[in-house]
Amino acid sequence: MTTPDQPFRLTSTDALLVIDMQVDFLPGGKLGVPNGDAVIEPINRLLALFAGQDLPIYASRDWHPENHCSFAARGGPWPPHCVADTAGAAFSERLALPASAVIVSKADTADVDAYSAFNGTELASHLRGHGVQRLVVCGLATDYCVLNTVIDAREHGFAVLIAEEAMRAVDVTPGDGERAIARMRELGAQSIRLEELAPA
Repeated sequence: MTTPDQPFRLTSTDALLVIDMQVDFLPGGKLGVPNGDAVIEPINRLLALFAGQDLPIYASRDWHPENHCSFAARGGPWPPHCVADTAGAAFSERLALPASAVIVSKADTADVDAYSAFNGTELASHLRGHGVQRLVVCGLATDYCVLNTVIDAREHGFAVLIAEEAMRAVDVTPGDGERAIARMRELGAQSIRLEELAPA
């Protein structure tokens, strides 16, 4: 087991992937994740760590058209949320996202949904093009977009570290978040605490 004396040391092949830290997914938003704002401070710590090491940072976002297939009006499970170029689709103002971060827009066509940041995007090829081999993943929501992103990351061959304190679940069914974390671990992702991450 990794201890503070044996940290996960960051290298030039690491990248941070922040999932969907948008206004509509935070408390008070159209699809707010319970206690979702509690992850902002730990994510900002991760952002500072990676930016300080000049390591790549990626931030995904839902970027839906007004008639997206996931919306209830079209038979989807969710209320309208994260419509492109609206205030709800913006990243939280409290998120200290550096200007160098690569923004990954997903689910940006009306008839295709995408929980994963890899689905319908150039993320995998961009990561490979920059020599990334391992991802530290955090954000919202554990049981939807985080889970599906980690599933795809593993399928693409990336190692994954999941920062549990920097993610929260919707928990439509109680325990969904815990089951999502268990599933990610089954796929080979490793859970870490922020204090276990050490600079290169």
